[in-house]
Amino acid sequence: MLTEESDMALKNLGGRLKSVRLGRNESQARFAARMGISVPTLRNMENGDPGVRIGLWVEALWILDHLEDLEGVLKRRESLFDQFDKGKAGKNRLRASGKREKI
Repeated sequence: MLTEESDMALKNLGGRLKSVRLGRNESQARFAARMGISVPTLRNMENGDPGVRIGLWVEALWILDHLEDLEGVLKRRESLFDQFDKGKAGKNRLRASGKREKI
C-alpha cells in the first residue's frame, strides 16, 4: 500500500506523461503502439497506477526524449560535512594579528 504522498507523486507523474503526449498531439493508441504496450496499460500509466513496471516508464521517457530526467533520481546528495569541506577548500583562515592597521 502506498502512502498518500507516494500515490499523489505517481498521479502527478502520470498527468505529466499525458500532458507531454497531448502536447505532441499523439493519441493514446499511437503512443501505446510506439511503446509496444496496450492502450489500457498506457491509461494506467497516465492515471498513476503503481503496478506499472518501471521499465515502461523508462521506455516512455526515452520515446519522449526525457531519459536524462532519470539522472536526478536517487542522485547522491552532498552531506553537510561535504558541503562544509567544499566551502572550506581553497580558503585560508585569516588569523588576527597583534598589529592593527591605522586608519
